Amino acid sequence: MEQTAQERTVHRIPASRSNAAGSKTRLHGRQRVAAYCRVSTDSEEQINSYAAQKAYYTQKIEESPDWELAGIFADEGITGTSMKKRKEFNRMITACKRGGIDLILTKSLSRFARNTVDCLETVRMLKARGIGVIFEKENINTLTESSEFLITLFSGFAQAESESLSVNVQLGIRMAMKEGKVYFHYRSMLGYQRGADGKPEIVQEEAEVVRQIYRRYLEGCSEGQIQKELTQAGIATAKGVKAWSHQIVHNILTNEKYAGDALLQKTFTTDCISKKVKKNTGELPQYYIKDNHPAIIPQDIYQRVQEEMARRTSKRKILQKSGKTEQGKYSAKYALSERLVCGECGSPYKRCTWARNGSKQIVWRCVSRLEFGKKYCHNSPTMAEDKLHAAILTALNQVVEAGDGLRDELAETLRMVCAPKGDGDNLLELERKLEVLTARQTTLLDQALTNMDDLTITEQLRTLLEEKQRIQAQIDTMRREAVSRISEDSRMAEYTAYLEEHLNGFPHYDDELVRKMIERVTVVDRETIRIKFRYSDWEIEQTVC
Repeated sequence: MEQTAQERTVHRIPASRSNAAGSKTRLHGRQRVAAYCRVSTDSEEQINSYAAQKAYYTQKIEESPDWELAGIFADEGITGTSMKKRKEFNRMITACKRGGIDLILTKSLSRFARNTVDCLETVRMLKARGIGVIFEKENINTLTESSEFLITLFSGFAQAESESLSVNVQLGIRMAMKEGKVYFHYRSMLGYQRGADGKPEIVQEEAEVVRQIYRRYLEGCSEGQIQKELTQAGIATAKGVKAWSHQIVHNILTNEKYAGDALLQKTFTTDCISKKVKKNTGELPQYYIKDNHPAIIPQDIYQRVQEEMARRTSKRKILQKSGKTEQGKYSAKYALSERLVCGECGSPYKRCTWARNGSKQIVWRCVSRLEFGKKYCHNSPTMAEDKLHAAILTALNQVVEAGDGLRDELAETLRMVCAPKGDGDNLLELERKLEVLTARQTTLLDQALTNMDDLTITEQLRTLLEEKQRIQAQIDTMRREAVSRISEDSRMAEYTAYLEEHLNGFPHYDDELVRKMIERVTVVDRETIRIKFRYSDWEIEQTVC
């Protein structure tokens, strides 16, 4: 007899727990609920809102019989587009991962995160752990099936709002820049403070530190040496720290604000989400404000520092066995590393230590001879450092003895080098010509509007524009030459004043003395060097013995 298949039965077991908000319970039946609050600014109004949010959520959680307070996490004056700097938010997420929170309450998606990607990633991570987030304003519970679509929608709106606000803020900042409004970061600006009128004023004690940095750099010190000197002296930075860095010194030496000017929009923020700051290399316009505030450093000194910095960074590498023309490194340790050259091949000399028969001797040798033997440089001599120093000191003292004659020659050199160039017109005359041409151009443009097809007017405008460009180029050249003359005059005055301070001569060799007075020392042969002095055609041949 054939047996019939047993009929299957399905029994439904009703759900005993809801998957909605408030479903996850501990053994005693109460959920651990936390609240997250955030305000965007440090204004008094926002701080009051911040305090009110904390009080509201504390009361709400404590009044619910099914909830127990697991903490109020609140970030004050913090952006919502990034989670990296939100300490309280990150502390709350850590507590969730450790199992200390079952549910999170927050006012809205925009308070939780304005970045759609961050918001979704965080919500998914919490949902995977069975932790829900309730957004009160949008009435969203992240444990429901439709929550992700709604979160994507609303957080997208919040992000778009942030991006729109960021664009408006940046536009306002750029309009202010265009009008020449300068914002000072006083906290990181040594030497300045906000005055009673709201404008920058000089703090003399700090300003003297800035002047010292510029002075030491022009005396030949490297940024690293200046950094060590300031740290050892216990001098504080703008932020009150008594430990200087190479970068702080560099920033002071390159900041045009110390010369009384201001360059606006050096950097810009790429977008409001990543907040990546990028150096402005032409992507956006910049604005240079001359004489915006009192200067700590004279303009000519500032320009000399920039020239010296460019000169140091353009140095070629001394050792070139590889044949590569790599960028070299400026050495502030020895003045002769910059100035002592071979008379035969033109290569620089390098300081070396000879060790023979248990004794050491410091000598200077031609780099080409050191690296390639006699292949390129056949007869360059090795120079003992002590004899070299003695010969240079003798030459320097000869200059002091002939001080009046040297000063006369320096003045003549200055007149020759800095004599105005051009076709006889002075700057004022050229500017007047430019004004006349501009007025004529305006008249022709008005005529062109009523006679659009008049080719004669078009040709006159073209000729006039070319003339304006030519005169403007002359004006620019004359202004650059004027700045150069002022700079050279300042250097010359500094140089002659230094000579007058040492009318009794120099008692011993000093690297800083060499940096101030000597441009180049050429090794002619084993017994002769030729010394060329700065700002002069003077060259002295000196015997080395």
